[in-house]
Amino acid sequence: MVYNVIGLMSGSSLDGLDIAFVELSEVRGQWTYAIHHTECRDYSPEWKERLRGATELPAREYLLLHSAYGRYIGEEVKTFIDRHGLDHRVHFIASHGHTTFHLPAQGMTAQLGDGAAIAAATGLPVIADLRAMDVALGGQGAPIVPIGEQLLFPGYDYWMNIGGIANISAMENGRFRAFDICPANRVLDSLAAALGKAYDAGGALAAGGVMDAALLQELDALPYYALPYPKSLANEFGTDVVLPIIHRYSLSVQGKLRTYTEHIAQQTAAAIRSLPVREGRKKMLITGGGAFNDFLVQRIHDALEPLEIDVHIPDAETAAYKEALIMALIGALRWRQQPNVLSSVTGASRDSVNGSLWLGDV
Repeated sequence: MVYNVIGLMSGSSLDGLDIAFVELSEVRGQWTYAIHHTECRDYSPEWKERLRGATELPAREYLLLHSAYGRYIGEEVKTFIDRHGLDHRVHFIASHGHTTFHLPAQGMTAQLGDGAAIAAATGLPVIADLRAMDVALGGQGAPIVPIGEQLLFPGYDYWMNIGGIANISAMENGRFRAFDICPANRVLDSLAAALGKAYDAGGALAAGGVMDAALLQELDALPYYALPYPKSLANEFGTDVVLPIIHRYSLSVQGKLRTYTEHIAQQTAAAIRSLPVREGRKKMLITGGGAFNDFLVQRIHDALEPLEIDVHIPDAETAAYKEALIMALIGALRWRQQPNVLSSVTGASRDSVNGSLWLGDV
């Protein structure tokens, strides 16, 4: 079977809406993919502010934003389809939405971006709300990308994605395990903004800073890191917990960036030590926006060398759009009514089929 799908992802770093038109093929249980067209639609300052402040809104205004953001997504997808001549070629859309509230311990997760509004705007079937069933079954609802890593990116021992939050996946004793490591680009980008930068390009600012051992020690001592997996992080952990700690220290922006980069590298090594897979040299695939942060990748490489792990970065398009690609796969599995979130990763009572389906024009 072949599925032509538009996958959509909005990460916690608020860098924009990732759109990927992909072809997914399944033959006797083996999946392959081809990425045909991609775009990252940058958020306007207004949309960044609206999404950033969503969790502070009263219920009525939040639901209005949910609908408005769905219409915005739908219009962006229509423009994408027109620009790339995709009329009558897209089977359906799989939209992750933009995570706002993520409270799995209380049985709730919420992503902005009403699937019905996207379907109404595009006329296409839309699969959205990709985490809710797992959370209802007692799972963390995160990470959900490991199903895609398992099916689309075989041949590695570890898979790491560095977005607003960094997460790790591994095959341990025949079962896939994954969890959130720590906040990543959401913190780094917030620090770079103090110098008028959208982000620290290539990690050049961090590379020129001096690490502060006391700050690093305080960050490494945060209770989350001692918790066993399965576990996941809400966006607020970076903004409401980590950044206030960093800002208490009288350091240059470069020094803060350098120290936090080291924190990510050290927590990555700690995460991998908790996920042993086999003896000998191993391979880890790094994707996400952080894959383009050369200094961060180098520090991760250096931290993992004693663990005999080689770091690999895929082609730029795969690195940047892997999550949108996997959302498309999760949508295809939902279309087939097959499990698309792994309980071995999330801690749910069973694997589950996640996603609400809106049919659009019929």
